[in-house]
Amino acid sequence: MQNLRIDLVSDIACPWCAIGYRRLEHALETLAGEIEVELAWQPFELNPDMPPEGEPILEHLCNKYGQDAERVERTQGEMIKLASDLGLNFDGARARRAHNTFDAHRVLAWAAEQSRETALQQALFDAYFGEAKRPSDPVVLREAAQQVGLDGEAAEAVARSDRYAETVRAAEQRFMQAGVSAVPGFVIDGRYLISGAQPASSLVDAIREIADETRDRAPEHA
Repeated sequence: MQNLRIDLVSDIACPWCAIGYRRLEHALETLAGEIEVELAWQPFELNPDMPPEGEPILEHLCNKYGQDAERVERTQGEMIKLASDLGLNFDGARARRAHNTFDAHRVLAWAAEQSRETALQQALFDAYFGEAKRPSDPVVLREAAQQVGLDGEAAEAVARSDRYAETVRAAEQRFMQAGVSAVPGFVIDGRYLISGAQPASSLVDAIREIADETRDRAPEHA
């Protein structure tokens, strides 16, 4: 079986990242027994300059994209239906606020050391899109950590400190230099970038093609 690494560049506040990950899960189910994937989450901040109180999501999106409320609301409705069809909890998506997620990324870096980052990512997607909670709130991070079997008090302590700040900043810079300017971004084998929440079938085709190229590039051993 061939092994590939996928760095998934993502933000908790990005709905298409939650959708993209669910589609990747479906793709990997198709590829089971054929290609084994090592998944690593990488940080990205959609709203790095957002004040702590955030902004109502509809107002934020209207200002960000220069669109009227009716069009943004229609687009959000389509996105929410798509997410729900994939089994994601987006019940609170309309009530959420745009937030900065840097502190959440620091706690995710801590969780990665314990091989629980994927579980915590999913718990935070549920907290943000399902319950409209602030993803960098230390209490929210404590509760999410506890849900996935991590030490909640330790997670809250990380959130209230500046630990892992350099780790997150370095990763953000590294993947921006690699060409990731929007999320989700799937960096495969450290060489190939797939942008956007592609359908599972497209991910299957792309991963297979990359696996073939990687296999052809591997040196032969006597």
